[in-house]
Amino acid sequence: MMTKQDTPVLPQLHGVLVLDKPSGPTSARCLSALKRLGQKKIGHAGTLDPLASGVLLVLLGQGTKIASHLLADGGKVYSGVLRLGQESDTWDSQGQIVRELPWQDVSADAVRAGIAAWCDLKEQEVPAYSAAKHEGQPLYRLARKGVTTPVKIKRMEISQAEVLEMALPLVRFRVACSSGTYIRSLAHSLGKRLGCGAVLTELTREYSHPFGLDAAVPLDAITADPACMVRGLRPLAEALPHWPRVDLTPEEAQRIRNGQTVPCRGDDSRAMLMEAGCELALAERREQPQGPCWAVLRGLWN
Repeated sequence: MMTKQDTPVLPQLHGVLVLDKPSGPTSARCLSALKRLGQKKIGHAGTLDPLASGVLLVLLGQGTKIASHLLADGGKVYSGVLRLGQESDTWDSQGQIVRELPWQDVSADAVRAGIAAWCDLKEQEVPAYSAAKHEGQPLYRLARKGVTTPVKIKRMEISQAEVLEMALPLVRFRVACSSGTYIRSLAHSLGKRLGCGAVLTELTREYSHPFGLDAAVPLDAITADPACMVRGLRPLAEALPHWPRVDLTPEEAQRIRNGQTVPCRGDDSRAMLMEAGCELALAERREQPQGPCWAVLRGLWN
């Protein structure tokens, strides 16, 4: 049996690890397990609730610098199960059940129509038990202290919502949505509209742009064999597929490293600047007296 002292420590990796998060631990706990393998510079692009499993994009080394761009570019796809007839303080089954309501008069057609109507929603209420902040404090921490906070409303977009299977009071569904959407909130709002309450009981993130579960590495596989993390690492360019690649000459690459601009060829407004096949910087087009130039948004060199 491998002890903590025997656990191999890897050098700091740079890129994106598509992690298959198990249900149960928090996203922070999953990242802590990777930190113990030598990954001190680490982050993620979109947390998952403890209940949820599936795609968690872990950013390593220079990968932490693309977090905001990765979140801005990408939608997500989830499948899950909700249960009618209950309400909880967290809006999922891991919270305290605060009400039991009759659901037997709710028809299957009403449920299908209610889930399809998610596509018409443009905003949602943020769960009281969430990492969203009020006056610098996470809402979940304030909620646990019994502190009442103002209701927060968040913009979001649902592009697809469908029922996969129904055996009332349980409903399995799939939803495609914008980054930052709370699926617990969708289940809770459905229960309100149907008048019988609803809680989320299962959730799997199947896709987080631009990666799906087929690219994900299970956490237990990595902890058993850290080499799985090396084999599963994706380059930064693969994580931002819609950013055009621009190959620089050695002289242009040095100018970028020195904080200078280089001539912009083409009509793209942003690009990933490459040096000898490696990611050098994220850049935006700027108009200057000498003509359009690439200016650094985020350097990706050490």
